[in-house]
Amino acid sequence: MTFVVTENCINCKYTDCVEVCPVDCFYDGNNMLVIHPDECIDCGVCVPECPADAIVSDADPEATPALLALNAKYSEIWPNIIQKREPFPNADELNGKAGKLADFSPEPGEGD
Repeated sequence: MTFVVTENCINCKYTDCVEVCPVDCFYDGNNMLVIHPDECIDCGVCVPECPADAIVSDADPEATPALLALNAKYSEIWPNIIQKREPFPNADELNGKAGKLADFSPEPGEGD
């Protein structure tokens, strides 16, 4: 089992989770974070830290095969993130918005 970042992270990008991760398994994209499935130690400390409830177990129905693949693929490409940053300015407004996967941007994070 591992944990997966879901589409609710898209365009919110809260980073409270990275600060508590003991193995630094989060990776920073243009408009979301992902978890490296081979680095995650399944501790779950990141789950309650996410204001968007965007982190779930890979056994959760919300962890679709597409999201599992997205996390695995982009965690190999994007830069590692280990420090908390400010969320997007409209994160609170977009938190919980449906259909955010259509807004996914595969470009790596800026300023890293």
